[in-house]
Amino acid sequence: MAKKAVTKSKVGFKETLGAYSTLMKELRGGVCRGVYLLMGDEPYFIDKVMEYIENNVLPEESKSFNLYVTYGGETTPEQVIQRCRTYTMMPGKNIVIVKDALALKNIEYLANYFKAPLDNTMLVLVCKEGTLDKRSALYKRCVEHGIVLESYEPRDYEIGGWLNELFVSRGYTIDERAAAMMTDHLGTSLGKMEQETEKLIMRIGDSRKNITADDIEDNIGISKEFNNFELTRALSEGNAARALLICDHFARNPNDNPYVVTIQTLYTHFQRIFTLGIMIWNARVKKLPPPTDSQMIAALKLQGAFFLKEYKSALNRYPTRASFAALGLIRKYDLKSKGLDSAAAMSNGELLKELVLKLTLLR
Repeated sequence: MAKKAVTKSKVGFKETLGAYSTLMKELRGGVCRGVYLLMGDEPYFIDKVMEYIENNVLPEESKSFNLYVTYGGETTPEQVIQRCRTYTMMPGKNIVIVKDALALKNIEYLANYFKAPLDNTMLVLVCKEGTLDKRSALYKRCVEHGIVLESYEPRDYEIGGWLNELFVSRGYTIDERAAAMMTDHLGTSLGKMEQETEKLIMRIGDSRKNITADDIEDNIGISKEFNNFELTRALSEGNAARALLICDHFARNPNDNPYVVTIQTLYTHFQRIFTLGIMIWNARVKKLPPPTDSQMIAALKLQGAFFLKEYKSALNRYPTRASFAALGLIRKYDLKSKGLDSAAAMSNGELLKELVLKLTLLR
């Protein structure tokens, strides 16, 4: 019998990936637990597990009899328990899936089912965008009798590694610039990332196996020349003309380049430059060895060594005092865009140009 998974009280995206991989390996190997509690703020893994159970555990001829799918707002705990205790007439498990389970009134009553659970029943509780109280009896019964998958959203620095693995699982690779373009444009939405990846691979076919920035531009519609990644790089290099040209493109295409996303990207960029400066200064003052590349990558929460090179170069352009001043400017222009700290009304495009010009003048 497969070893029972240990549920941690607090996990992150990395742990979610590991738990998801273990869970899916079990399911594909024919190991089925008595209950699956799928909860958290990242729907991607929850949907994947739920869809696999719904579509693959039972033979097709048994689904009409053995598969019961309902919604929390359309049923009661008593009805769910009654269905869980129903004996099947067709081969296979008795599968009960409760979607939007947190909408179930008196959901805690479901804990009573586990006083006499049936070995042949799989209860799947789907709690997207929310979690069950970990102090509750129901949560404890789910841990005892099955698996709890708590699905956490990735941080921006974690999405790149997952995207690389996604392409590798499809038999492709993606270069770092192309990956940066996708993550910059799509954020941390795993569902959107997978959809765009599938469309991209379908269009490219088997002619070649490495995805480049040109592929992203041609097939996904993301400009390889005008994006936040290129804007921060222009600033790191002190290329004011290039940075302002990108800002002008953003101003003319605001829907494709939201101001709030650019502001957030700029803040993260200069925060990393400032952090790198402090790391190096701190080592020097304490007469310690300079931080290694791996230490800097971890501290800056970068996706890889490709990006560290830019930040090392940017530190020469923006020493600690300048990067700290940049953070203050970015905060100020964030407030301006919200109607605060502004003497005259300006469009977001105008604000961004003014901000970037001031950033290029910092020393």
